[in-house]
Amino acid sequence: MLRIVREHARKHPGLIPQFFFICLGMGGATLYLIRLARGPHVTWNKTSNPEPWNQLNPTYQYKFVAINTDYKNLKKEGPDF
Repeated sequence: MLRIVREHARKHPGLIPQFFFICLGMGGATLYLIRLARGPHVTWNKTSNPEPWNQLNPTYQYKFVAINTDYKNLKKEGPDF
């Protein structure tokens, strides 16, 4: 597979940026999926911690980008479990 890509890149040098950006996009998508899998709302071990989202502080910024929310001034609403 890599040999075919290399041969095409030698024959058509205009494909090199396309290969670069395809690899960059695939790498970025992979890193984002890893980030999502390690988030606070995902549980991989249900025996030791079945509900990990209940242990989060209300000021924890769990979103990637929070435009209108100031997490420093939030207060907890609800009981402790």
